[in-house]
Amino acid sequence: MKFVDLNLQVPIGKQERKEAEELIERSAELGYSAIGVPVPMETTEEQIQDIEKISNENNLNLIKRADLKLRSLNEMRRSLRVLRRKREIIAVQCDSKSIARYAARDHRVDLISFPSADPRGRFFDSATAELASKASAALAVDMAPLLTLSGLQRARLVSSLRKEVGIAEKFGVPIVISSGTSDRYLLRRPQDYASLAYLFDLDHETATKALSDIPLKIVERNREKLRSNYVAPGVFIVRRGRDCQNV
Repeated sequence: MKFVDLNLQVPIGKQERKEAEELIERSAELGYSAIGVPVPMETTEEQIQDIEKISNENNLNLIKRADLKLRSLNEMRRSLRVLRRKREIIAVQCDSKSIARYAARDHRVDLISFPSADPRGRFFDSATAELASKASAALAVDMAPLLTLSGLQRARLVSSLRKEVGIAEKFGVPIVISSGTSDRYLLRRPQDYASLAYLFDLDHETATKALSDIPLKIVERNREKLRSNYVAPGVFIVRRGRDCQNV
């Protein structure tokens, strides 16, 4: 089985190269086959190629993702228009109900996440889930906060995740589990994350799929769409510039 960490916060830049190498090497050691790395718009092609080189040296498939933290719907529309053809995964951090609802119904969004540990700052409800189920957006769950928070904050987060996972399963919204960390000491094996998911009532089989089959299918779907000959689902250009009758 191939495991994917779809949110590994690898630093990109020459000054942080050693840190990036250690983080990627650790992911490979823990049994991952692919990593999703946030790539900001200002990242140069040279920097992307360097991260790809490190990933290839560790037999890891690099997935380039965009993390959007937006203040307005207009800003989201502009960002989605630019990034959808440049990144393999689009994730939106939902800090308001309006952003959550728009991201859930936009077919260009792959992952919706709710980074706040405060229940009042999390907006994944039945209405958002119903929109996401129709648009094929997945609910992203990052595990790092469960390892770093303690006491009441952790208890509140676990309670929120239980509620959100229950809503996601009710409406058939896919769930993706990732590390969500930039600290190699917070990384865990996929099997450990799958076991930890019992805290928010996700059974082991579903949690395992959230670390393997589900993220892989999202990436494969998007890579297909990014091919130059893609027209629509199941429709590709097989030849250009000639009459199809002569093919």
